[in-house]
Amino acid sequence: MSHEALFSPFQIKGLALPNRVVMAPMTRSFSPGGVPTGDVAAYYRRRAEGGVGLIVTEGTGIDRPASLNDANIPRFHGEALAGWKKVVDEVHAAGGRIAPQLWHVGSVKGKAATTAGRIDSPSGLNKPGERVGEPMSEGDIADTIAAFARAAADAERLGFDAVELHGAHGYLIDQFFWDATNKRADSYGGRTLPERARFAAEILKAVRAAVGADFPVILRLSQWKGQDFSVKLAADPKELEAWVAPLAEAGADVFHCSQRRFWEAEFEGSGLNFAGWVKKLTGKPTITVGSVGLDGDLLGAFQGKSSQAQSLDALLERLDRGEFDLVAVGRALLNDPQWLRKIKDGRAQELRGFDPKSLATLY
Repeated sequence: MSHEALFSPFQIKGLALPNRVVMAPMTRSFSPGGVPTGDVAAYYRRRAEGGVGLIVTEGTGIDRPASLNDANIPRFHGEALAGWKKVVDEVHAAGGRIAPQLWHVGSVKGKAATTAGRIDSPSGLNKPGERVGEPMSEGDIADTIAAFARAAADAERLGFDAVELHGAHGYLIDQFFWDATNKRADSYGGRTLPERARFAAEILKAVRAAVGADFPVILRLSQWKGQDFSVKLAADPKELEAWVAPLAEAGADVFHCSQRRFWEAEFEGSGLNFAGWVKKLTGKPTITVGSVGLDGDLLGAFQGKSSQAQSLDALLERLDRGEFDLVAVGRALLNDPQWLRKIKDGRAQELRGFDPKSLATLY
């Protein structure tokens, strides 16, 4: 198929993108003490030089004691901001555009204990039956909302082109969505998904108030969780609309809709994937993601399985139909910063598969 749609420009509020390809956020853990180094800046610059339309950084920790679970994941506050300024400058010098992903891991365990053993979570649970701490107080919730807003304001001040909030994969925002980890009886809980979405909506409103009206705010969502790949928060389009429509109203400009495999239909009776349904129900631009350009999913990569490059025809057919607007590419770009250039130049035979060893390097 023609790659014309993939290389067509796209506008998100005040942000003009030269093509439809987004570098997906991928945790790298190469920032000692949480401060991004010159190597991190060079890593992102290489993807900008490769022609990626928008880079979304690895998850970065907001200013809460328990926001991260690995000392080498970058923070987005304090002395780390100077490092991020260098990243922005390098990407812009290469003609790229970049957004930080703002993150709070919640109760998800990692390589290092959280500060002073503290864990933030809606109900002290990491998954059904696994209690890891105490529920967040309303004061904790208010402080966390404020921390997301401060980070977004810092992103705009540093010259980033947009900001993404990580509301997927079983981390803090997503733990509020999930009824298995949100058992609260106050206004941040509830039996319905829209009730449990209040925390995310308040973050979006605070972020929107902290940045300019033209500054794009992206929200990443998923049905599946790191704790359970089979979870489906919304069982049908009606439940999905009840979940995402208020988030669009609260300030999300773009939805980054995470699936393990982008080609899988979200609901029976329609071929639309997750991004396709969210766009249809909200009218907002969406980003699709999930094994783009590869024949194996992320779970296989973490299990040490390699993936081979695969045709983009099925993706391009969906993009041509307007099912979604942007395409996030993860492991294919991790393995090869020039992945997009090769596609544009018709050098598909040079595309490489994914080697899990790439996860241990910063290139």
